[in-house]
Amino acid sequence: MSRIRSNIPKIYAFKFFMSLHFIGGVQIPFFPDWGGIRFFQVMVLQAFFVFSIFLLEVPTGAVADHLGRKVSLLLAAVTNGIAVLVYASTPSFSVFLAGEFLWATSFALASGADEALLYDSLKQMNEEDRSKKTLARFRSFELSAYMVAAPIGSAIASFVGLRQTMLFMSAPFLLAFLLAFTFEEPAHAGNKEVRGYLETLIGGLRYFREHRVLRILAFDAVSISTLTFLIIWTYQPYLKEVGIPLVYFGFVHAGLTGIQIVVMNNFGRLEKAFGSRRGYLLWSALIAGGAFVLLGIIRNAAVTVPLLLVIAGFGMSRRVLFENYPNKHIDSSVRATVISAVSMIATLAMGLMYLAVGLLAEWSLRGTLIAIGAAIM
Repeated sequence: MSRIRSNIPKIYAFKFFMSLHFIGGVQIPFFPDWGGIRFFQVMVLQAFFVFSIFLLEVPTGAVADHLGRKVSLLLAAVTNGIAVLVYASTPSFSVFLAGEFLWATSFALASGADEALLYDSLKQMNEEDRSKKTLARFRSFELSAYMVAAPIGSAIASFVGLRQTMLFMSAPFLLAFLLAFTFEEPAHAGNKEVRGYLETLIGGLRYFREHRVLRILAFDAVSISTLTFLIIWTYQPYLKEVGIPLVYFGFVHAGLTGIQIVVMNNFGRLEKAFGSRRGYLLWSALIAGGAFVLLGIIRNAAVTVPLLLVIAGFGMSRRVLFENYPNKHIDSSVRATVISAVSMIATLAMGLMYLAVGLLAEWSLRGTLIAIGAAIM
């Protein structure tokens, strides 16, 4: 039993190492300045990434269920390490496509397998009642890694180079790979049936047809959450436009992560402040959308970071609410199918929005920010 218990701190550490994305704070400068590609091509890469995740979701889920969570996480870590080496090998769009596919493979292999290993370990210890607190702590390790890595990455980029920023990520991914060898595979029932894409999507949509509130929540989760996430790909070129030095990009990225942690830990207070859950959903979207519009209108370095923090705090944190709110309206017998359907729709929507934003931003970055804000509101 002690070996199973040791999975808990190990999976925290695994998530931390896998989330040390040094490139996060300087990802947009990396592509044009070292990679030599246009912003639209960057968005094509991101669309390819999310479409790849969509295609890989079912087969990688089968790996975790049939070969074990440990094997899936080992493969995720080694694939991520290879992706980084491919990306840093040569500045070429076709090479970057190969890197994105490997990164998507790693993401799909780890997605769900890490949480399943955590929950199954708790279940084997008869401590399922700790799952909410344990999963929250697990997520905090991920966010903490993003906060730590971004400033380090911008410093590496400024004083050593953008290519090295990408390359250095292979070190924590190697540590994650070695750590995964020490996991104890907990007992789990396994999944005897692997659902196909259309079966999952049609099953989820059929359930939505009879549930008005769930349809509204799903639409909100797909549209507003997807739109607000676009700030991750637009804020760095905006910082460059207003003259903020590259060395500070990572600190801004850390701030965007930190403000989400603050808001997520105060959802109860915010819901009371705005009168209800519905009130908070309404006003958080309007506030985030308004901040996007102001960002596009006011070209001033002094107000840029506060507006970015507002967007991240009120906009990006909303996705956590949709891990909780819809569950209250879904029967447990179809919960996995319905949630998977929402995830699949959101993935496809994100890919299409990446392409649209890539085209718009090359015409006018400020106009793109205003358009995103208007769409949210």
